[in-house]
Amino acid sequence: MRTTILGPDGKSRCRWCGAAPEFLGYHDTEWGFPVSNDRRLFEKLSLEGFQSGLSWRTILAKRDNFRAAFHDFDFDRIARFTQRDVNRLLKDDGIVRHRGKIEAVINNARRAQELVKQEGSLAAFVWRYEPDAKQLAKPQTASTSTASLALSKALKKQGWKFVGPTTVYAFMQAMGLINDHVVDCVIRAKVERARKTFRRPGR
Repeated sequence: MRTTILGPDGKSRCRWCGAAPEFLGYHDTEWGFPVSNDRRLFEKLSLEGFQSGLSWRTILAKRDNFRAAFHDFDFDRIARFTQRDVNRLLKDDGIVRHRGKIEAVINNARRAQELVKQEGSLAAFVWRYEPDAKQLAKPQTASTSTASLALSKALKKQGWKFVGPTTVYAFMQAMGLINDHVVDCVIRAKVERARKTFRRPGR
């Protein structure tokens, strides 16, 4: 089975980005590009948790609604959410109304605050788990890795929820801790250039 498709410009891209109209822009401008912004990292961990058991298309289509509901994923504000906020979110049909996942985001916001106090930033903690390139599987052939297992375990030890190794691996792919664009994808080289000039937090 081919691992690529031709994009509208006639250049090869990862096959998955042809599965839905929303995917192409996300694939070309976000997926795999390295991120050091704490709020964006927290957003992605939260959205990957919401995706558990669902499709990424469902979450991506609702992403603006999630951002509105969770104050653009400002974890200092989310950490102050109360039961009233949980009840409000359970009535919001623009997001995924799953009590456990909503409560996990609130819990994780408080854990994120603790990590910032300990490490200086969420990014400094997360990027410590960037894997060595030699340890990586062939692009898009794995759903977990040694690094995602280690980061998942570390987050769970800190009290985070909905951060299993598969969820964390998807987060690492998206936030640029690994470049998982297939070899023939035109975006792979752009991501690699971005990773080379990216300043790793906390180093």
